[in-house]
Amino acid sequence: MNASTLAYNAIRTSSSPHQSFTRLDYSGQLPLVLPYGHGPFPVYPQGMRGRRREIDPSAALRSPLLDDFRANKSRRWELRDIFGYVVEFSGDQHGSRFIQQKLETATSEEKQVVFDEIVPDNALQLIQDVFGNYVVQKLFEHGTQVQKTILANTMDGHMLSLSLQMYGCRVVQKAIEFVLPEQQVAIVKELEPHVLRCVKDANGNHVIQKLIERISQERLGFVSMFRGSVYDLATHPYGCRVLQRCLEHLSEEYTRPLLDELHNYTNALMQDQFGNYVIQFVIEHGRPHDRNLVLDRLRGNMLKMAQHKFASNVCEKALVCAEPEYRRALLLELVQPKPDGVTPIVDMMKDQFANYVLQRALIVAEGEEKESLYNLVRPQLIAMKRYSNAYNKHLGSIERLLERCSLPQSERELLSSEISR
Repeated sequence: MNASTLAYNAIRTSSSPHQSFTRLDYSGQLPLVLPYGHGPFPVYPQGMRGRRREIDPSAALRSPLLDDFRANKSRRWELRDIFGYVVEFSGDQHGSRFIQQKLETATSEEKQVVFDEIVPDNALQLIQDVFGNYVVQKLFEHGTQVQKTILANTMDGHMLSLSLQMYGCRVVQKAIEFVLPEQQVAIVKELEPHVLRCVKDANGNHVIQKLIERISQERLGFVSMFRGSVYDLATHPYGCRVLQRCLEHLSEEYTRPLLDELHNYTNALMQDQFGNYVIQFVIEHGRPHDRNLVLDRLRGNMLKMAQHKFASNVCEKALVCAEPEYRRALLLELVQPKPDGVTPIVDMMKDQFANYVLQRALIVAEGEEKESLYNLVRPQLIAMKRYSNAYNKHLGSIERLLERCSLPQSERELLSSEISR
């Protein structure tokens, strides 16, 4: 990994959309399948072996065995010790963790007992339970193929409600990973009429991403639904993720219509809170033709885009990922004087976003471009430090960068990782 790449990874740690949004509250939307332990019915339905009946549904009563398990930490518990109480333990924080750990090394017979207590009568409740969903995921991971098939069959007809549910969506994703191709196709067909709804859902978008990642593209007919909606998806907090997964995993045959549509909105997407991530993805991972089309839109607009909160991310990505010819053209824009005789360097040093683009330029520039940049920045830095106190934070970062870039290559690589906003 070269110095430019190391420095780039350190200067700007822009958070992804996935990390920056609060989960939406779907508590007001009743799923098709009531979550385990909720609703106007007793918490433990008839037929669950070994569980106490509750007169008051709001009272969280535990069986003596679960109470003993929670209190007696010194005893060496085994799966066989809780047979008959597996469902209750699965819905308990400590019990669920215990079952998860034991399933990883359990015998075939032990797994079958656990499986039989959960499937089919109690599977849907546990899939949507805050603790129970983890046990069901473990059954998909460590169960036999027959057990995985039967377990997935219990979800038939409920894929949409489960995909939109906070815990159910995790189990659906796990099922997609471990079931046979025929059942994967069945999941696609059940969700296909509701794909756009899932794409824009805080939970459902993860299921659609998993389908794109795991299933053969010829079976993903729903991708054609994205045509005509590329801008809408790219500017959506969840849609932008799904669009990136399409560009990452699908072949040219499937992505070309999406990319051709995307190029119609390049400038607007660069400046969008979520669209900029899609443009960055094309610059970093796209085919040369698509990357160069984006860079052509950036050329002539470097200063304007560098001063924009979101587009400045695109400028940095372009400086790092562009071919040498394009990089030189972008750097040249930064050193050529404007009509008033002032170079863009001055404005960039002062700007809260563009100064990071300038720092990136100082790192990636080579040869004559690097010398020109340094010769322009140094005197401006001295003058601005002398006569202004308004931009000390930005100027301090640039000054430290200049000092480090004058060091030998090996030391620059080591110190560049310390540069941050």
